[in-house]
Amino acid sequence: MIPELKKTTEQKMQKSVEALKANLGKVRTGRAHAGLLDHLTVDYYGNPTPINQVANVTLLDARTIGVQPWEKPMIAKVEKAIRDSDLGLNPSTMGDVVRVPMPMLTEERRKDLIKVVRHEAEESRIAIRNLRRDANNGLKEAVKAKEISEDDERRTQDDVQKLTDKYIAEADKLLAQKEQELMQI
Repeated sequence: MIPELKKTTEQKMQKSVEALKANLGKVRTGRAHAGLLDHLTVDYYGNPTPINQVANVTLLDARTIGVQPWEKPMIAKVEKAIRDSDLGLNPSTMGDVVRVPMPMLTEERRKDLIKVVRHEAEESRIAIRNLRRDANNGLKEAVKAKEISEDDERRTQDDVQKLTDKYIAEADKLLAQKEQELMQI
């Protein structure tokens, strides 16, 4: 039971760090990349659908993303979804292509993005700590049910704490890298 508990806890912590990595990848750094819009959804005949499933997302140049919806009526919806997102982008429509220019990051915008990045990292840390708490609660229940001894519980709690420290340090490392990337001009 104990090895299984440690294994599942570690896997969930790893997934939390991977989710943080994906969320940090969405925060723009001034360069355009097609994956920036992947998490945005549009209302497609009543269903929320990712933009990349209703349109062709390409790079027009280093600082501009081009979004070409496959259906004419989707142009306005795609433009609205991009404008309403938390990315701070201002799309414009040219014919059947929605152009999304990436504005230069001002110092103020960089600081705002660093706040967003720090919030994402804190959410990840909270998730990791919650996984630690869940594992420790599982251990306490096992002790109450006399499935494991108190000594085993203590050793396993120490192991779970080491895992927690390891993955929180990994999250902090990702945060530091992203902050440095954002502050580069």
